[in-house]
Amino acid sequence: MKIGLIQMQCSDDPETNVGRAVDMIEEAAAGGAGIICLPELFRTRYFCQEEYHDYFRLAETIPGPTTNRLHKVAAERDVTVIASLFEKRAEGLYHNTVAVLDGRHGYIGKYRKMHIPDDPQFYEKFYFAPGDLGFRTFDTRRGRIGALICWDQWYPEAARLTALRGAAILFYPTAIGWLPSERRQRGGVQHEAWEMVQRSHAVTNGCYVSAVNRVGFEPATIEGRPVKNEGIHFWGQSFVAAPDGSILARAPVDEEVVLYADADLDRIDAWRTEWPFLRDRRIDAYDGLDRRFLDE
Repeated sequence: MKIGLIQMQCSDDPETNVGRAVDMIEEAAAGGAGIICLPELFRTRYFCQEEYHDYFRLAETIPGPTTNRLHKVAAERDVTVIASLFEKRAEGLYHNTVAVLDGRHGYIGKYRKMHIPDDPQFYEKFYFAPGDLGFRTFDTRRGRIGALICWDQWYPEAARLTALRGAAILFYPTAIGWLPSERRQRGGVQHEAWEMVQRSHAVTNGCYVSAVNRVGFEPATIEGRPVKNEGIHFWGQSFVAAPDGSILARAPVDEEVVLYADADLDRIDAWRTEWPFLRDRRIDAYDGLDRRFLDE
């Protein structure tokens, strides 16, 4: 089964971005990909670099206009598409959400981002309520998959609970990059940590992990207004890791590309038998994981 990750550069114009995404889905399908994943919030530039109320107008319902358009190409090509969108759930209530569209079956469900960051130029708590659907899996024609989003990728609990629900592949639509002032001194360490933690999810859960990032420099504003932020250079380097943690494919740091990787789902049972981490879990000893911190 072939995975297709769409590493793309996003512009100011949502219509242009959706059109580019459709073109790249077509390319991925023509290249044999059966499950195709887009980067986080691909429909716009990464607007969370600043807190600006007018950006709430960028949100839409799920299902809605963009899922309808993506479903058309998913049905025509009989592929599964994973799309991260700015969801308007109700007046004043918004989420960072993944929609899963499975070929001719259409929209089969959504996952709302559970872990919401609030860091310099990643002001997501201003825009998004935390997810309330839990960690979910989706039964597609090509297997059961899990979809999480960006900041979720740092949390072993999220990967574990999704894998325990039967996910053979974890997908992480992502928008992560360097602040220009930090890149020279800290950029290498930041990227290495990002990739390493996700490869560890593949090993400890015996599943495939696919992280798809956007690419290129994006200024702090999407409307040309002067702001103090320095912008973000998204570092690309989307990748797919096998259940042993090895990298099956990695995209470049500075190019749009459709990245392909073959996932042999029949091997998952063998991996989990050879490295029986799920067997040896001490489920009787993990009570403290439901607490913020163990003070005693």
